Amino acid sequence: MSFDLSIRDALLFDGSGQPPRIADVHIEGDRIASIGSAPSGKREIAARGRALAPGFVDVHAHDDAALLSTPKLEFKLLQGVTSVVIGNCGFSLAPLLPGGAEPPGNASLFPGFAQRFSDLDEYRTAFDAACPALNAVSLVGHNAIRARVMGNDERPPTRDEMARMRGHVRCALEQGAAGFSTGLIYRPGRVATAAEIIELAQPLSEFGAIYATHMRSEGDRLLESVEETLGIARAVGCRAQISHHKAGGRRNWGKVKASLARVDAANQAGADVSLDVYPYIAGSGPMIEYFDPNQIDLGLAEIIQVASCPGCPAYEGRRLPEIAASEGLGLAELVSKILKLPGAERTVAITFMMNEEDVETNLRHPRVMVGSDGLPNPDGRPHPRLYGTFPRVLGEYGRRRGLFSLEAAIAKMSSLPCERFGLCDRGRIEVGAFADLLLFDPETIVDCATYADPKQHPTGIDLVLVNGAVAAEGGRTTDVRTGRLLRFKT
Repeated sequence: MSFDLSIRDALLFDGSGQPPRIADVHIEGDRIASIGSAPSGKREIAARGRALAPGFVDVHAHDDAALLSTPKLEFKLLQGVTSVVIGNCGFSLAPLLPGGAEPPGNASLFPGFAQRFSDLDEYRTAFDAACPALNAVSLVGHNAIRARVMGNDERPPTRDEMARMRGHVRCALEQGAAGFSTGLIYRPGRVATAAEIIELAQPLSEFGAIYATHMRSEGDRLLESVEETLGIARAVGCRAQISHHKAGGRRNWGKVKASLARVDAANQAGADVSLDVYPYIAGSGPMIEYFDPNQIDLGLAEIIQVASCPGCPAYEGRRLPEIAASEGLGLAELVSKILKLPGAERTVAITFMMNEEDVETNLRHPRVMVGSDGLPNPDGRPHPRLYGTFPRVLGEYGRRRGLFSLEAAIAKMSSLPCERFGLCDRGRIEVGAFADLLLFDPETIVDCATYADPKQHPTGIDLVLVNGAVAAEGGRTTDVRTGRLLRFKT
């Protein structure tokens, strides 16, 4: 499909972090053809000084299934997101076999989606057939690989199993994956030792790919987990990405300063480590993965709100203490009840475990990017990050709180992630780059999604282009879907 479009008098933020300037941008086909004084296009858009920026990149997404099942992806596109990194936390839809073993977490991460793919090329074929509205680049997940080779056995792999798993990592990298991810609190990968991860990650250095990890602890053992991550990257000789960096639990608040200091020290000594964060004080994930049914953590139960609960939709949007009081149950009794309901493996919790000071500390850091960690689900009341992450960074943390300049925030969400995850010719507004762009009002852009009413799109975004095509305009998506499954560094 051919596009010919000129945007006039835009306040141009080129993604570099430099201050903006007024300029025209002309787009031909899927790329930026000229900047400055643009020729006439088949379509002319008067920006009137509104901000024009590179499309945002969600570096921590779980949209693997949504790209195929709901390919318009309004919840991302209307935030100005034009590309997503999938396969995070050790979970990916490949390499798995239809009807074969798969990680338990898949039920809540990819609810209602039955397709599984033997390798990334097979997923690519399905992606191309679905024609999603966004670009994506994939990581290959450790939990998926373990389930493919070992089922969900929580034991050390044999030498043969290790070799087969390493082969799947290499195959994914050869087929365009950006790296290898782990989720070391989830089944079955939680039993893996650092030695296992180091062995499986060996191909990363050859490809220049990245090791992304949901670390073993984000609370009491946060600092030890950071050291484990740094040690794995050092042993493999690869770059590393710490996913959704946080210090969970009141007794751990403030630890992010120490963990960031350790990352800084490692980088100064020659490592190459970056991080991502979402701009909220609550996390979210499969409830069944958070609790030991034989010893319910009451402190955790006190800070949970139910996002989705197939066994009892009436619980959705409510805090566990409130539900327990209304039903005359103790917290432990209620948690046990929920974990035994039909569809419990698809019950998702929202956990209010962080504080604002830590979120701000993270967002200020120059090596921190933005990832929503949103869990796409048509049912229930999901975490508002699914709908509001990127406008919230600009409106709440940039404009209202003044944590950073607009140009710095845009770079954090465009050029930096493209450089880290190998999205070539993206993340900058420059001649020859792909035309992934958004036009927005920097004075009004704001997130509207809340914990009580999360499925609310942001305001202040006028236009979103993906590969040169108008994918969203005036707060609505179009029928044009030009997303691509990208290959790392090509």
